[in-house]
Amino acid sequence: MKTMTIRLPDDKHDRLKSLASRRGVSLNKLFEEFSTVALTEFDAENRFRIRAARGDKKKGLALLDRLDKAS
Repeated sequence: MKTMTIRLPDDKHDRLKSLASRRGVSLNKLFEEFSTVALTEFDAENRFRIRAARGDKKKGLALLDRLDKAS
């Protein structure tokens, strides 16, 4: 497992600590959850772009637009 150091403004750090506390998780676990969501979105977008490149680009991009509007 890797360790990562990030720099945040104090107020943002305090708010994230409050969010983690309210969710009942550590700040580390909160960032792990955030990164999982970000990577899942990234992977899904890549899969749809690959499918769009193999098929009808308009249909693939239209599907991505619908997903963006739904979230």
